[in-house]
Amino acid sequence: MDPDPGPSSKARAVFALGLVGFLTGAFIGGVIPATIALLVARQAARQAYEAQGFLTGSAWIRRGRRLAWAGIVLALTSLVIASIAGLLHLAAPPGSQFAPGTD
Repeated sequence: MDPDPGPSSKARAVFALGLVGFLTGAFIGGVIPATIALLVARQAARQAYEAQGFLTGSAWIRRGRRLAWAGIVLALTSLVIASIAGLLHLAAPPGSQFAPGTD
C-alpha cells in the first residue's frame, strides 16, 4: 500500500535557481536567485523528509545548494574587489603627486 517514489518538482527548481545564481554571481545579481534557491531547498528537503523517502531528488537539492552558495561567494568576492578598487581610486588623486618643478 506504499506509494511509488516520485520526483520532487522543487528539487529541479532548486538546481535551476542555484545554477542561475552561480552563473550570475560574479555580477552581484546572482544573490537573488541563490537566496531563493536556498529557501526552496529548505522546503524541498523538509517535504522529502516528511515523505519518508518517497520523494526523490535529494541529489538535485544538494547540487543546487552548492551552486547557490558558490554564487553567493562569487557575489561577495566581486563586491569586496569592487570596494577595494574604489577605495584605491579615491586614495590616489589624479595628476602628479610631486612638488612643482620636480622632474
